[in-house]
Amino acid sequence: MPRRGDRTKTPSVGSDPRQSEEEFLAAYDASGFDRPSVAVDVVLLSAAEGHLWTLLLRRGAHPHRGRAALPGGFVGIDESLDDAARRVLAEKTGLEGVFLEQLYTFGAPRRDPRTRVISVAYYALVPRDRLATLAPGATVDRLRIDWEGETGGPVDLSSGWTLAFDHADIVGMGVKRIRGKLDYSPIGFQLLPEKFTLLELQRVHETVLGRPVNKDSFRRRMLASGELEATGESQRDVVHRPAELYRFTRRSAV
Repeated sequence: MPRRGDRTKTPSVGSDPRQSEEEFLAAYDASGFDRPSVAVDVVLLSAAEGHLWTLLLRRGAHPHRGRAALPGGFVGIDESLDDAARRVLAEKTGLEGVFLEQLYTFGAPRRDPRTRVISVAYYALVPRDRLATLAPGATVDRLRIDWEGETGGPVDLSSGWTLAFDHADIVGMGVKRIRGKLDYSPIGFQLLPEKFTLLELQRVHETVLGRPVNKDSFRRRMLASGELEATGESQRDVVHRPAELYRFTRRSAV
C-alpha cells in the first residue's frame, strides 16, 4: 500500500487514454487523500509613542482559551487567500481598506492541537488613530522586541498576555519583514496620517527599526527620494514653531 506523500508509489490515476478530462474529474474522489485545513492569520502593526503595537483578540474557547490571538480564521472553499484575510480582519476587528500583504506560511505539523492546520499569515499596517474604534473583543497591545535589526524571533506583549499557538513567531516575522522593507519600500507612510511632518516620519522609522537615525541625513535622504511632496500647509494648534506638512506622492508600498 503506498505511503502518504510517497508519490513514487502512488498508482497512476487518470492515465486511461480513452477517458476525457471531464470524465476523469467527474469520477475523481478526493477523499482518498488526507487534506490539511488552511487558515489565515493577520498581524496588524501600528507605530505610536515610540513603540510598535498589534491588535489581538482574547480566545473564548479551547484550545488556548484565555490567551491572546491574532485575528484569524479558516479559508472558505471558494475563497481566495487575500479575500479570506480581508474578511477575517473586517469581521473580527471592524477594520477595512487597510494595507495588507502576504507575509509567510506557517505549517509545523502540530502548530494547532485540533488538527493539521496550515496558516498563511498576512501583515497589515495602519496609523494608530485607526485603532481608536474597534469591534467588540478586539484590543491593542504594545510589543516587546528583544532582538535587534533583522535577527528575528518571537515577541512578547507588554500586558503579559501569552500568545496562542505560534502567534508570537508570526508577529515576530511581521516585525522582521517591515524592518527589512523600510529602506527600499515606502511602507512607512502606511503608519502615518495622510499629511505628516518630517519629524513624524523620522519617528516612525525609528520605531520600526528599534533604534535612532541621524536626523540630518534621514531628512536629506527622504527629500531626495522623490517619494515626498510638500503640501504647502503647516501644523496647527502647536505651541512650537509649526512644521511643514508633507504627503507621499503615491499610496502603494508594493
